[in-house]
Amino acid sequence: MLKKIGRFLSSMPFAIALLALLAAACAVSSAVTQGQTADWYIARYGERTAGLILALRLDDAFHSVWFLALSGILCLNLILCNLVRLPSVLKRTKAFSDSEKAKRAAVTEAEGTGDPAPVFKALRLPEPKRTTGEDGRETLFACAGRAGFWGPWICHLGILLLILGFALGQTTMKQYTVYALPGQTKPLGDTGLTVTVDDFRTDRTENGAALQYTAALTVSDPAAGTSRSAEACVNAPADLYGYKFYQNSTGWGADVLVLENGEELQREELCAGEFFAVKDKPDLVVYFVAFYPDYIQAEGMTPMTASEELRNPAYLYQAYYRRQLLGMNALMEGEELTIDEYTIRFSHPRNYTLLAVKRDRFTVLALIGGAVTLAGLIAALYLRPRRLTAVKERDRWRVKGESVKGGVLFREELGQALAEAGYTPLTPDEERTGKES
Repeated sequence: MLKKIGRFLSSMPFAIALLALLAAACAVSSAVTQGQTADWYIARYGERTAGLILALRLDDAFHSVWFLALSGILCLNLILCNLVRLPSVLKRTKAFSDSEKAKRAAVTEAEGTGDPAPVFKALRLPEPKRTTGEDGRETLFACAGRAGFWGPWICHLGILLLILGFALGQTTMKQYTVYALPGQTKPLGDTGLTVTVDDFRTDRTENGAALQYTAALTVSDPAAGTSRSAEACVNAPADLYGYKFYQNSTGWGADVLVLENGEELQREELCAGEFFAVKDKPDLVVYFVAFYPDYIQAEGMTPMTASEELRNPAYLYQAYYRRQLLGMNALMEGEELTIDEYTIRFSHPRNYTLLAVKRDRFTVLALIGGAVTLAGLIAALYLRPRRLTAVKERDRWRVKGESVKGGVLFREELGQALAEAGYTPLTPDEERTGKES
């Protein structure tokens, strides 16, 4: 029973079934937005569907128990598959180097009096090994492409490393989001590090289309008193303190000045979507809703921007007092918002950067797995185990060849090489007579 269970767990049908389940799980999970709150799923899908999503952990599928279990079982299948097949691959590789077995397994034979060395060279075989048997006959033997036997085995190993790298990376990955205006310093989650955006620029084409976004960053470790700087661009993340900083998005921000009876009370740097409470009156909150660099508003339509150029800037705000909306409007450049003794001004609009920060210690393992898988595919598809034996009988040479993969192509190449060397192919009866002798 244990042997049957072992054969089943290491079988190809079981592996295919697991891969199909994982593919279906990935497809379903990709259709569901990950990492949202229960209220968000209820609002999006309804209570019944949201309950099913949360019960099956489809909201965080790649960290769920069932996904990790499927990945673990597939890893077990690959490990068992490789362990079971390792002795046979070793045996087959070793047997292919046996010249005596090569004589008996040959699929193509020919005879001639010429030197067989050019035939070995024409088939891109290494320098043949010369031996003399007990019967006094001289034998030349060479083989190549034995790594082709290992192609499927190496592929399995590479896939195993890929799955392990992905699964371990997903379960241990650290992810953070940081957004800041140039000059601002923000904490990097619970890491103890801080991120300062030294500069942020947008490279554009002649017609104004965005070409590249670049954030100049300085990451500091206050505890160690060290800091490092780098630039993060789209598709070119910065690598600092073991974290990858990806330039993910951008938006608009501005400075906010609050005056109380004409005297400066506080200054804030806000990104669109942020808010602040007035120092002397914390129940009074101002929310910076959006910024329009080239503001237009047609009658009966919502505000919008005609371009990303700073031509007609406008700041959309909302003011709340004790959580009650006082008002909402768009302030043009130079206009002020007055609430009792407080005056609020928006100025100096500029882009902020939104950074996605990740640390995956097992990325290297996944990359190694991909490289190993590629090497296995190359070995399986392009390396042809082939061997050639030449036995001298009196004054003639009998040449015998075999290829495990691509037999037709090998026979064509061998036939051409033999013809150029002046050898005569043997008929099936002659080959059988030679083997019997």
